[in-house]
Amino acid sequence: MTTQLLGTSFIGYSRSSGTEICGHGIQPGTCTVLEPAYMAATPDEVEKALSLAAAAFPAYSQLPGKTRAVFLRAIADGIEGVVEDIVERGQLETALPEPRLRGETGRTVCQLRMFAKQIEEGSWVDARIDRAQPDRKPLPKADHRAMLCPLGPVAVFCASNFPLAYSVAGGDTASALAAGCPVVVVAHSSHPGVAEIVANAVIAAAQANGMPEGVFSVLYGGGRKVGQAVVKHPVIQAVGFTGSRAGGTALMATANARPQPIPVYAEMSSVNPVVILPSALVRGEEALAEAFFGSLTLGVGQFCTNPGLVFLPVNTGEVFLAKLKSLIEAGSPSMMLNAGICKAFADATSSFATAAGVATLARSTTEAGSGQGAPMAFIVSVADFLKSEVLQGEMFGPATLIVRGSLEEIEAAIPHLEGQLTASIHSTVEELAAHPGLVPALQNRSGRLIFNGFPTGVEVCDSIVHGGPFPATSDGRSTSVGTMAIFRFTRPVTWQSFPDALLPAELQDANPLGIKRMES
Repeated sequence: MTTQLLGTSFIGYSRSSGTEICGHGIQPGTCTVLEPAYMAATPDEVEKALSLAAAAFPAYSQLPGKTRAVFLRAIADGIEGVVEDIVERGQLETALPEPRLRGETGRTVCQLRMFAKQIEEGSWVDARIDRAQPDRKPLPKADHRAMLCPLGPVAVFCASNFPLAYSVAGGDTASALAAGCPVVVVAHSSHPGVAEIVANAVIAAAQANGMPEGVFSVLYGGGRKVGQAVVKHPVIQAVGFTGSRAGGTALMATANARPQPIPVYAEMSSVNPVVILPSALVRGEEALAEAFFGSLTLGVGQFCTNPGLVFLPVNTGEVFLAKLKSLIEAGSPSMMLNAGICKAFADATSSFATAAGVATLARSTTEAGSGQGAPMAFIVSVADFLKSEVLQGEMFGPATLIVRGSLEEIEAAIPHLEGQLTASIHSTVEELAAHPGLVPALQNRSGRLIFNGFPTGVEVCDSIVHGGPFPATSDGRSTSVGTMAIFRFTRPVTWQSFPDALLPAELQDANPLGIKRMES
């Protein structure tokens, strides 16, 4: 490996000298301790990182979009340059296979370049111009011009299940930097070495492109200690988080308790309901079961879009269930990301298996080894499902709950679901026409609707929404993936009666950037 791992935080362009060990990388399954030890950032180092971010904001936020775009592309190039190090260390820390790590690296650099293209073009600021009408009766109208402006320094918490795409230089960091906000990252204990490798690439890109020190820092020490201190600090103006509901709601409480409350964009819990109508089964029940099983077990079920809930009408789908049962029983246990996720999966599936009215449809016939998760499926009636708070929760692993009832019962149950990232429906156009309330009901509970497909696999593009009503996310009006993510870290500002020379270039009469504007 070419990157030398030091085990210390990045405080702007300096490395920390913390002396308290907060953890090591741990190899899943074997529990092998990986070197180096990682040192927690001290309170003084946290303060310095935040002070540097505050000092960097005025200069960084005023840089032209084209200049920030060069920076983002340099980060992408730098990450590609260390992909072999990422793959080597990532396999040790996460047990993710090489293709997954290479694919996630590709997604990460794609996000950075996508945001670079967005801010280079510049129309994302939503410039609006209402010119003065001094002769308007009965009162004259002043000149008003508005656009979106960066919020300020942003705290980003790395995710356990995505060591790249939702971590140090993932979507939250990319969108915040694109908006003009310095970023202070709180590294995750599951993949500290990968975090250090990526952080090195970001810092190198910042220095090579003359970015102000403090535009980016990475702190080790965990969410409860370092993370809480970062969120409480008055310098931070927004938070990006991907993780558990407990972690996300704790950060929300901290952010709301500040003298100046700030937004927390937390992606938390989702079971991603799949509704299968009888017409979809006619096309081939076994093929549908195979596609579902592939989605359920992809990445050992450790995706926030894992299909953990299926609505299947009674008196249908027996071939689907039989095929799914055979696939699950033949399915092999696989290594999960870390011991904590593995234990949580075991606890959740045990709770489901013993809940009132639940029967086990199938589980892998191969016993899971240390750190492994095995595929399984449970089955329950709509009535018993709605009675149980446990059954509406997330198992986060290769397990699903199949809920059976009449079509009328299923339609009536949808509005009682918690907020979801996705909702999938398998049907024909003709059958949906006979149930016109079903799609609107699913729309009200989710951020992405999928027709005749499955939720795993999030396309990084302009029109993607990766968000949803609580608890899928803390704020269902936003997305953590795609170019709309940039809006989370901005606020609108109006300039009234300003001389043209004092306006931002986006709002000047000559429109020197050539962006799209709303004008009247």
